Amino acid sequence: MHPMLNIAIRAARIAGNHIAKSAENTDKIEATQKGQHDYVTNIDQEAEQLIIDTIKKSYPDHCIVGEETGSIEGKDTDVQWIIDPLDGTNNFVKGLPHFAVSIAVRMRGRTEVACVYDPIRNELFTAQRGSGAQLNNARLRINPIKDLNGAVLATGFPFKQKQHAESYIKIVGALFNECSDFRRTGSPALDLCYLAAGRVDGYFELGLKPWNMAAAELIARESGAILTDFAGGTNYLATGNIVASSPRGVKSILKHIREHANEGMQK
Repeated sequence: MHPMLNIAIRAARIAGNHIAKSAENTDKIEATQKGQHDYVTNIDQEAEQLIIDTIKKSYPDHCIVGEETGSIEGKDTDVQWIIDPLDGTNNFVKGLPHFAVSIAVRMRGRTEVACVYDPIRNELFTAQRGSGAQLNNARLRINPIKDLNGAVLATGFPFKQKQHAESYIKIVGALFNECSDFRRTGSPALDLCYLAAGRVDGYFELGLKPWNMAAAELIARESGAILTDFAGGTNYLATGNIVASSPRGVKSILKHIREHANEGMQK
């Protein structure tokens, strides 16, 4: 196992344990609004600091980007850790037990190792570039769907970009007529990991941040998924718009996105 993956797993478990314990003591959770329809809790911030402290003990010179802390510049600019300490904060605040810790390591602009940890189910998704993806050490493979007939798709509504709501609903409607059903779970990281595990057959979302998907996108790719942006390119980490499935699944989802997306979504 890559030594940085070892540290990522250690950090994710430490943060995840803190989050799980905090979920049982809801009176100690303090939620504040940091943007429109966007919340942060004291637990997000505490979990992120636990992760940063764990990384810094082993790699004090590495750069770190955290959802809550922002960018921490290090002497070694070739290595960057990307952290989402609590992907699914709104679920956490509401007491809905579906959220995860997400940690990715990028070296010279390429994601090398990743882990996503669901502390409630004790599910650890990991990947190393070129070495496949695992769930608790069992190999992951996506469902290689031929078309959307019978497929279950995951998505998330653009609640921070409601100017796209009408077009997004048209895309969902068109896909719903062709697929079996939808899942909308509130955690992009777990949606991509569930795609990797074959629990859903495709996934698409608009307006994500790099920390939402930096780890899980490698896990999905290493399980055999194809990932694109809404234009069919590979710029999804920059645009925040992502489509993921088997090759034919991606082609079918993109077809409906192209038909119904407004100009601001076509990236």
